[in-house]
Amino acid sequence: MKRGGFVLIVILSALLPAVTAVASSAASAIEAHKHLGVASCSNSVCHGASQPFRDSNVQQNEFAIWQEFDPHAKAWQTLGSDASKAIARKLGIGDPASAKVCLDCHADSIASDMRGERFQLSDGVGCESCHGGSELWLNAHADKGVTHEDNLKNGMYPTDQPIARARLCLSCHMGTADRMITHRIMGAGHPRLSFELDTFTWLHPHYKIGEAWTKRKGEWNGVRDWAVGQGVAAENLLELVTDDKAGWRGIFPELVLFDCHACHKLMSGKQWGPRQGTGLGPGVVRLNDSNILMFRHVLAPVDKAAAARVLEQTRALHKATTQSREATYAAARRLHATIDGLLPTVAAFNFGPESLDVILASIEADAERGEYSDYAAAEQVAMAAQSVVVAFENDGKVGGEKAEQLRNRLDALYATIKNEDSWSSKNFRSALAALRAAAP
Repeated sequence: MKRGGFVLIVILSALLPAVTAVASSAASAIEAHKHLGVASCSNSVCHGASQPFRDSNVQQNEFAIWQEFDPHAKAWQTLGSDASKAIARKLGIGDPASAKVCLDCHADSIASDMRGERFQLSDGVGCESCHGGSELWLNAHADKGVTHEDNLKNGMYPTDQPIARARLCLSCHMGTADRMITHRIMGAGHPRLSFELDTFTWLHPHYKIGEAWTKRKGEWNGVRDWAVGQGVAAENLLELVTDDKAGWRGIFPELVLFDCHACHKLMSGKQWGPRQGTGLGPGVVRLNDSNILMFRHVLAPVDKAAAARVLEQTRALHKATTQSREATYAAARRLHATIDGLLPTVAAFNFGPESLDVILASIEADAERGEYSDYAAAEQVAMAAQSVVVAFENDGKVGGEKAEQLRNRLDALYATIKNEDSWSSKNFRSALAALRAAAP
């Protein structure tokens, strides 16, 4: 798979595990069996080899790659930093390296009675944080006669399935109702969260997609993963909005669910501009609808009528937030039901070469209507554009000088969102138009 060649200017906070926890459905699978610890996987004849094995279905050096390059391996160590300690002091939670609200996503925070002898909390977000407790499958999965389906039955989490992977990743990179990062935590100094499934899957991979992987787990499609990730993230937001406990803090709604940059800008900047996707006027606190917005572009090659319906229901949700809690809940549930009904179709859709241009055209049309005046939406567009450009290369639609030109245009697009405090929607739209012009 071609993932290299791009200067990925991704906000640091997006790369770090967030102070949130596993979604209830994902948690029940991840926590169902005892966690034996990273050391159980790191033997040189298991996943701890220094070099890939020849004639093996997997590389066998996944542990070494994870330990050296993957930020998840350093997640617990991050809690010992001065910045983490300062956040904990402001929140009054004591040592962040032992505070549950931090450990839930900076470590494999499994209950003490579900830990094996070799388990260490200091290993950070380790193998079983994503693949599930290995009590029943650790030994069996090394047998070539045991199928991937057998491993799943024994408690391995299906990270190869995009919907399941999105729900698990978002449980920490976005938050869920039972344990979520709040506006209060961010006010204490925690970085803003941002996530896109396809981009983040390939930022620090510890495996390769090849013939053996495809034979075991099926065809990989990066644009499909991007599409599914947007839908699951949109659902997650709407579930939080309609949760009486998680969605409210006193007399105020939970502000972490709203667009940071709708409020956090200079009063003298006079930067407000209309967005057709919200229908709201100036001075209104807006929900962070960036994933819902991107899901409309997901639907462009899949079902245009459904895309229009999502736009209509999104505008209705924004309007409802200015009316009452009851109206907001009703509008959010209608939109959630629509997205939930569309997700299986999106997951099964073949996002081939012909669909990529449709997606880019849809994204650019929104740019011309001023839809990316919000930084969070522009950030999601940049990551979406990367997934589409990589797909162009993998499908053979571009190569040579044309591919190099596309990479340069993509780098220029990322450069416009490097600094969220000084970004310009005008510069972003210009870079996006240039990228679109270079696309096949």
